[in-house]
Amino acid sequence: MTQGFIWIAAAAGALAALLIAASIYFYRMAIHRSPKTYLEGDPDLPQLPEPKAGEGSAADHQAWLRGRAPEEAELLSPDGLKLRAYWLPAPGGSARTAILAHGYSGEAKQMAGFARFYAEQLGWNVLLPDARGHGRSGGGYIGFGWPERKDYLGWIDWALARTGSDAEIVLHGISMGGATVCMTAGEALPPQVKAIVADCPYTSVKDELTFQLKRMYKLPPFPFLPLTSALTKLLAGYSFGEASALEQVRRAGVPMLFIHGGADTFVPTWMGVKLHEACPQPKELLVVPGAEHGAARQKAPEQYDAAVRAFLERWLAPDPLLSITAMEPVRGDLLCTT
Repeated sequence: MTQGFIWIAAAAGALAALLIAASIYFYRMAIHRSPKTYLEGDPDLPQLPEPKAGEGSAADHQAWLRGRAPEEAELLSPDGLKLRAYWLPAPGGSARTAILAHGYSGEAKQMAGFARFYAEQLGWNVLLPDARGHGRSGGGYIGFGWPERKDYLGWIDWALARTGSDAEIVLHGISMGGATVCMTAGEALPPQVKAIVADCPYTSVKDELTFQLKRMYKLPPFPFLPLTSALTKLLAGYSFGEASALEQVRRAGVPMLFIHGGADTFVPTWMGVKLHEACPQPKELLVVPGAEHGAARQKAPEQYDAAVRAFLERWLAPDPLLSITAMEPVRGDLLCTT
């Protein structure tokens, strides 16, 4: 009897040690600040042909950003992290600012193409933050948008201090940045925030990591997700269950435009659709057929930009730069307006 108990206790101890080791592994893979090289060559991330130089390539956008000589901006987060951003003031002056949010394991400079759209085509100021745990910002973990939502409240205040109380602000994020602006939507926003554009956001950290655990490892969420969530709460201050873009969007106080690729198998399209359904404010949904994760603008640049411009025209004060004809989506695209 005693020997049997010892064997059971040893097996239980070994299992507990294995599960703890697994939670540490998943924390380091997903949450800990480190290069996410395992995403390179991921079959569910788009492998798009790079446009030729001078035709909207990433290198062309980076050269444009460098040529604009952006100013450096700094912000102290509510929990004491030094956050950094690039600031592009409109050459002719503008009360309008787009605050951009990049994706998981990315950095502010990767939003150069979006910054160029707002700066060149619309004549706005643009603020490009590096999320905590990314780029030049401090932090040893990735928040998946949850602590970042408070950081973005700080960046909104920063932009207001720079442009004045009569400012108009739009948040525009992609992937994790899309979830970040969705999570920010549920906070008490100043009236100068007029609209939010969320490109391929996930419904919650729990939903996305559950999806990725099955996709990448063929594992069920239990017990791995609860254990990793508990470790994340201990080390990073948040749990997966509380980090819900869906719940935040249900409390949104401004109009929202949701964009998703119809062929997104990394953050599945249903997540964007569900977020759109949950939003109580005036909202629009654009699904681009055949677009993989984060690739809606690359696959349909004219339609993407027209959707954003029309959305802004609808919810911001009249501006000649935003005046366009009514958008007519390509047949097969899903465009919902409510």
